[in-house]
Amino acid sequence: QVQLVESGGGLVHPGGSLTLSCSGSGFMFTLYAMSWYRQAPGKERQWVARVTNSGGETFYADSVKGRFAISRDNTRNQVLLQMNNLNPEDTGVYRCCAELSDVNGNWHQKYWGQGTQVTVST
Repeated sequence: QVQLVESGGGLVHPGGSLTLSCSGSGFMFTLYAMSWYRQAPGKERQWVARVTNSGGETFYADSVKGRFAISRDNTRNQVLLQMNNLNPEDTGVYRCCAELSDVNGNWHQKYWGQGTQVTVST
């Protein structure tokens, strides 16, 4: 049974930090790139960050570049998202996702976690 379980969300003041964690099981974690997505109420889901299956490369949405850092520990089947200098626009449900790319470099979302809520507010 495939599972992705997120944790670490919560309420934080603007300028604060949070670290999200996602633990995977039931699939070959090391074969998959891992991404974080977020969705705010009334808005479309937004891709946030991606780490390749080896952990050797990372990619970020422009809106979080320089503030967020994605990493993975393949010995623990875990991916982390360190979020710094948070602002209210970062509020949303954050979900991790296991992905594979095709020969054209397109990413395909294979497995999803349930999500963890991040709220940035005074």
